[in-house]
Amino acid sequence: MLSKNRITKRKRLPPGQIPIERLLRWGIDHLGITAYVPKIDLKTWFLTVDGEVENPVKLSWNDFLKLPKVESTSNFHCVEGWSVLNCKWQGITFKQIVDLAEPKETAEFATFECADGYTTSLSLEELAGDDILLAYKLNGKGLEEGLGFPLRLVVPDKYAYKSAMWITRIKFTSKKELGYWEKRGYSDLADVWKNDRYAK
Repeated sequence: MLSKNRITKRKRLPPGQIPIERLLRWGIDHLGITAYVPKIDLKTWFLTVDGEVENPVKLSWNDFLKLPKVESTSNFHCVEGWSVLNCKWQGITFKQIVDLAEPKETAEFATFECADGYTTSLSLEELAGDDILLAYKLNGKGLEEGLGFPLRLVVPDKYAYKSAMWITRIKFTSKKELGYWEKRGYSDLADVWKNDRYAK
């Protein structure tokens, strides 16, 4: 159950954010780290889960769709200053990946690798919430290519650069691995409620 404090937070915008109607699409509304959106064929796509785990797994798209799905509504906040409220995501909780892979006691973090070369990482504590999803649908429709098709991470209380798109690998680690934007001066904590956009 969510705490009263967290429920209160969800009813308002974080500091420095303004609401817009829809998520901006990479490669269409603005550019990502490359000038293209990766083209992914579901017949050859796999999600690899490895690193410091007892049970490394490699899931095909059909394997992934067999996992118990959940729906979660949350707000989405970009470090550029815009937010989209009440996004309805469908996918699986990150907790299900933890249950499948069985991280070793030494594992404290997860690094997400993406089809365009992007990376980011979070602690397992940050990924433990019921609203942390590996999502493949938004508002009842499959993800568009520009929004992370076929699979993206959703971490509502972090700026969107933590919600990696086009995920192909999740690697559990004992040491923190800074991601693409974190190496370039953005905050590794990315806490939207603390206006934590840039590394101190």
